Amino acid sequence: MNLEIERKFLVKNDSFKLKAFEKKYLKQGFLNSDKDRTVRVRVLEDTAFLTIKGRSNTAGTTRFEWEKEISVEDAQELMLLTEEKAIEKYRYYIQEGKHVFEVDEFLGENAGLIVAEIELSKEDECFSVPDWLGKEITGDVQYYNSSLSKSPFCTW
Repeated sequence: MNLEIERKFLVKNDSFKLKAFEKKYLKQGFLNSDKDRTVRVRVLEDTAFLTIKGRSNTAGTTRFEWEKEISVEDAQELMLLTEEKAIEKYRYYIQEGKHVFEVDEFLGENAGLIVAEIELSKEDECFSVPDWLGKEITGDVQYYNSSLSKSPFCTW
């Protein structure tokens, strides 16, 4: 079974941008945002993916994830079928120790929200904590992208 283990954090300031080794524009929409099975279509510049995620465990750190690369043209057609509004953001990649943080700076109705994620190989894995990392929000469904598409940050 494909499992995704990740932790999420708010970001205190934009100093992470100075450490980023890459920045990409990302747009994604949800074909199904049910908490038991989320189906997402994502365009990440010149690549695209169809992703299915299962329900998170109690801590919110681990869940089933299946992902398949698809053509950008297919993804753009699938975007026409998505629920609610698409999520748009810039994703920054920052190396910290042996891990890479993915920091999402949201755009549009979610502007002002910056979230960092780190993928781990096990739930209790240790990692370097950069000074720009803020409050942990792992498992807080309000910050899930599928939730942000229905209830944007600007409405909180």
